Amino acid sequence: MSGPQPSAVVPGDLPRRRRVTVRGVVQGVGFRPYLYGLATELALVGHVTNTPEGVVAEVEGTASAVDRFCDRIAAHAPPLARVESVHHQELPATGGGAFTILASRADGPVRTLVSPDMATCADCLGELADPADRRYRHPFVNCTHCGPRFTIVTGVPYDRAHTTMAGFAMCPDCAREYADPADRRFHAQPVACPACGPSLRLLVPRQPRDGRPESVAGADPVTEARTLLARGAILAVKGLGGYHLACDASDPGAVALLRRRKSRGNKPFAVMARSADDIEHLVRLSPEERSLLEGGTRPVVLLRRRRDPSYPAGAPRPAEAVAPGSPDLGVMLPYTPLHHLLLGLPGDAEGPRLLVMTSGNVAGEPIVTDDAEALERLAPLADAWLTHDRPIQVPCDDSVVRVSDGEPLMIRRARGYAPLPVSLPLSVRPALAVGGDLKNAFCLGEGRRAWLSAHIGDMDDLGTQRAFERAVAQLESVTGVRAGTLAADRHPGYRSAGWADRNAAGRPVVRVQHHHAHVAAAMAEHGLDGTRPVIGVAFDGTGHGDDGAVWGGEILLADYDGFTRLGHLTYVPLPGGDAAVRRPYRMALAHLRAAGIGWSDDLACVAACPPDERRVLERQLERHLNCVPTSSMGRLFDAVSSLAGVCHRAGYEAQAAVELEAAALNAPVEDVTAYAFALRTSEPDGGGAVRADPAPVLAAIVADLRAGTEPALVAARFHRAVTGLVHRICVRARERHGLDTVVLTGGVFANTLLSSACATALREGGFTVLRHHLVPPGDGGLALGQLMVAARATARTATTG
Repeated sequence: MSGPQPSAVVPGDLPRRRRVTVRGVVQGVGFRPYLYGLATELALVGHVTNTPEGVVAEVEGTASAVDRFCDRIAAHAPPLARVESVHHQELPATGGGAFTILASRADGPVRTLVSPDMATCADCLGELADPADRRYRHPFVNCTHCGPRFTIVTGVPYDRAHTTMAGFAMCPDCAREYADPADRRFHAQPVACPACGPSLRLLVPRQPRDGRPESVAGADPVTEARTLLARGAILAVKGLGGYHLACDASDPGAVALLRRRKSRGNKPFAVMARSADDIEHLVRLSPEERSLLEGGTRPVVLLRRRRDPSYPAGAPRPAEAVAPGSPDLGVMLPYTPLHHLLLGLPGDAEGPRLLVMTSGNVAGEPIVTDDAEALERLAPLADAWLTHDRPIQVPCDDSVVRVSDGEPLMIRRARGYAPLPVSLPLSVRPALAVGGDLKNAFCLGEGRRAWLSAHIGDMDDLGTQRAFERAVAQLESVTGVRAGTLAADRHPGYRSAGWADRNAAGRPVVRVQHHHAHVAAAMAEHGLDGTRPVIGVAFDGTGHGDDGAVWGGEILLADYDGFTRLGHLTYVPLPGGDAAVRRPYRMALAHLRAAGIGWSDDLACVAACPPDERRVLERQLERHLNCVPTSSMGRLFDAVSSLAGVCHRAGYEAQAAVELEAAALNAPVEDVTAYAFALRTSEPDGGGAVRADPAPVLAAIVADLRAGTEPALVAARFHRAVTGLVHRICVRARERHGLDTVVLTGGVFANTLLSSACATALREGGFTVLRHHLVPPGDGGLALGQLMVAARATARTATTG
């Protein structure tokens, strides 16, 4: 591939040759043809190639042209590229007649980044809907600006031979596009067409839900799939990073059937809509939320539901069973050609316009990616399978994001974001942080980069543990990081920490306290170097405390080196561990007893507890049997939710808190009353850790309920009480320690009503407030904090050793 001859040398502008190494997301995104076009435009000679280090180009020509080439590399990069660094090295001029694109080199250490999977671009969508185009209705249309990336990578450098497309030989037309630097499919590794690419199949059992599924012959798989969905069927649909289970979101029977088959309780489903316009009558949609929905990453966006939605004629209306009790509706737009076809192109027969799209797995198990496994594991759940023969190398769930005060708040980081690294404020030695046991994600770090894995899942399941191990090996392969240190949670029973111990192979394993890791994660994503501590407000459901208690309502003075506990909720017994989590009324009764409030039958939480269980619970609390003390803010939210009569049984994690937030959003905005916690210290001078006693809050709630106050108003006043508590303790910390930067972290701060109220109150009080944007505030971001704390610990050891 050659370009024009170099221009004549201008006197005083001598020939210069320079090697340029570009690192970042620069492979599989059209970077080499971009540099080819730039070099030929400037009449430069030389070459460009992919290497494990990045894209390496040598350019030669006039000094001014070489300088312009280097200046423009990052400024006009392709849409999916992410340039992290550009390094120059002067070389002797050697001459040459053209600029060429060389074959990729596989030697040397890995220094490049793999792009995330990206939604189908506008150009490809135009081809998909154009009857005159050879890729008309092709379910796998893609180019250098869109399509699968991370989920098909088997190695680096990112070339077709190192992807799951290696088994598909290109037809002459695709090969011509692939080899043409002027074509937008130049070296688009997943490039394909109906003549040579993956093929789609619809598999249906011979008898309904009985026997091995077989291909439906003589029919278009998508047309048949849409017909099945319209009839109330549940389909297993193979996506980019795994299978989805899909049904018509407007069909109450289909939604209820899917919920029952998946044993999902009342946990909300996400829906997929054809466009943002199709859901505006259902949710409030800000410009920032619309931008997230329609952008290239296409996450599930949690949107506030309209209280009294109107349904214009012909507008899709989801069944109430899609998200019962939730203040939000999770919405995503199509991000693969197959999704667009399923929802219908212009001119297609009418079909479902809103689809439930939930992870293809049995509750608690990892998402299914293997086709044979899908036929077996999803057989009890699906009526048919819409599948294809392009293998999925890396499992990757849908990301979940919401907008809080105009800024993104990551809830689950996966497709569209992984495996892009987070830039670190400090250089770290190669390390692996294994995260927690709930919503697990791990983190590899080296230098100034931290690669977080996609969401793995809950480590209770053996399949999830195997998926964790495979994901570690895969991310190590594509990043080239070989960890010398492992970091894990201090909980003695965490399976993630057990894995670290078993796989240490002589490497040190640094144990990091749970809430310290939460604070450190927020510090890292905001670029704090740790030279000055922060006030860390870490509220969640469960975290192993240094005293053996279950922590979760913590206010810490923290940096990367360590932490001091400034304040926490007063301990109450956690009766029965997981039983108290699943049955919030148990937590309510424990809190009432600790507050000295009797278990009167007029209280909803007391009435919700069966009499026999109540008697057993009373003896359990009296004798302290299986009652670990807890300071958890998450469990206090559970208790208040049951006490207010909002939620007594939780079918999914944080259901009671989610529904309490939903109730609070319905309260009259003009009511500004707030309950107040009592603050106590163990030292006469007021020093030491502050204990926030919720007894006055609970007493005020009981009085309100007995006076006939609506649960919505109780919920709102409780949220304001927690906001007031955070503000009071942070003011106290500033007075004693001179600090004015506050970090809000932990899963409780996925509650945007609380997060926004706390941030507003603190900022009005003169504090700088840091909240999560790049990684989740919950346990999905824990590994980043573990990495930073472990890095400091190993650095100290190296210095003193």
